[in-house]
Amino acid sequence: MKLKRYDPRRLTAAVLMSAALASGLSFAPIFTPMASAQEAAMRILTVTGQGEESVPTTKTQVDLGVDVQGTDAAAVQQEVAQRTAAVVELLRSRQVEKLETTGIQLSPTYNYENGQAEVVGYSGSNTVSFRMPTESVGSLLDEAVKTGANQIRGISFIADDTALEAARQTALREAVEDAQGQASTVLGSLNLGSQEIVGIQINGAAPPMPVPMPRLAAEYSRAQSDAVTPVVGGEQTVQAQVTLQIRY
Repeated sequence: MKLKRYDPRRLTAAVLMSAALASGLSFAPIFTPMASAQEAAMRILTVTGQGEESVPTTKTQVDLGVDVQGTDAAAVQQEVAQRTAAVVELLRSRQVEKLETTGIQLSPTYNYENGQAEVVGYSGSNTVSFRMPTESVGSLLDEAVKTGANQIRGISFIADDTALEAARQTALREAVEDAQGQASTVLGSLNLGSQEIVGIQINGAAPPMPVPMPRLAAEYSRAQSDAVTPVVGGEQTVQAQVTLQIRY
């Protein structure tokens, strides 16, 4: 038979506990610093605030195209080049901003008959992009169509970079105030008070995408020669989200 060995320290603790109980003494529970820290860490309120600020657009981004079709690839490409060169010269004379070529394409067109594909011609295009003040865009579009452009692939309205950054800062402040207001309402309703902010996360406030306004070139080409195409901008809205973690 194997004898069980006893730890003298455990025996001493047991003797002391028995003696204390016999004398009528009571023991209060012991809370360690680690337990207190864990309990405090659990008392976290997470709230997300929203902010929004709108600014008027002042510039217009335009994608202008030249499309040509014909039976000879070289002739099609040559006509595209000539008409595009005339359009680019016009744009440079008007001192547009961010002028660049955004697409060049030349491809055959087919006629499908009896399961056979026959090349019947070619389609070529060139697209240029530019930016300029909105109040001057209408007249320039009319001139560009007369010069050789036959596709206005898209128009977008853009706010000034400085105005967008100011709107972003305002939206962030609004988001923080919204989050703090939510936290104050919740904690106040529970008769609790906030102690400190232990976490901050910015979830948004990136500059917004330009406001699109697609148009067809045919709409411009049908305009009267003495009329100017109206182009009216709108607003861009900057949205921000801020998440706060608040210990209470």
